[in-house]
Amino acid sequence: MSYALTISSYRAPDGPNSGSAAAEAPVVAAARDGNRDALESLLRQHYDRCYALCRRLLGDDEDALDAAQEAMIAIARGISAFDGRSAFSTWVYRVTTNAAFDELRRRRRRPAGDQWGDLSSDAGEESLYHGGPVDSDEVGDAVTARMTLDQALGRLSAEHRTAVVLRDMLDLEYAEIADVLLVPIGTVRSRLARGRAALADVLSSERAASAPPTRGESANSERPPAPPGGAPEAASARGTLRLGNSEAPGSVKSPGPRL
Repeated sequence: MSYALTISSYRAPDGPNSGSAAAEAPVVAAARDGNRDALESLLRQHYDRCYALCRRLLGDDEDALDAAQEAMIAIARGISAFDGRSAFSTWVYRVTTNAAFDELRRRRRRPAGDQWGDLSSDAGEESLYHGGPVDSDEVGDAVTARMTLDQALGRLSAEHRTAVVLRDMLDLEYAEIADVLLVPIGTVRSRLARGRAALADVLSSERAASAPPTRGESANSERPPAPPGGAPEAASARGTLRLGNSEAPGSVKSPGPRL
């Protein structure tokens, strides 16, 4: 399966489009003025994508829940300071990305162990973003694909992983990613190109490692090792076995490779 097909299966839920963003502006203004209902409406509308962002940056359901919760708290506390110079959704992604990075730093201070994700959690349902009910075979395939993608993302640097997630899973434009990360667009393009290449390499390696051996490989893996001093050579049809300069008459052995 190609990189593009793998990533497309895990896109986050749709976010506000330009029309809904314009309709959202009065709600944002009301929330900034202290309207609690408006604030709660905004938090509900953006939570799913905030969680999706945290889930892919952290690779763990519980950590993603914690980071998304911290992001919601930070948005609620900081909305009065939102100045409108960027889209509200861009500001939300920036706050959420920072919350995910904070959670990642906390995780690195934990005792040694698995620092990348709980890969045994539920999959094949709503947590897999292409979801609807699926049968057991599809769930098994989804679990395997999710584990592979989580592990592959975990092999990327934080900068490259963030660029890949924002672009290929949340469908943000380059300019919006630049606003989220507060870096030039050229830096976004560079991080994304390197992140995609690294992720494609990791996914290819993971699939090659998990592929069943071919018939020839299986036979070679079962062949016993050659004795010290090299492989034996069959000297004649009479069964003389030649090992270096010595001979053992009467021994019978299948011909081996000729040195």
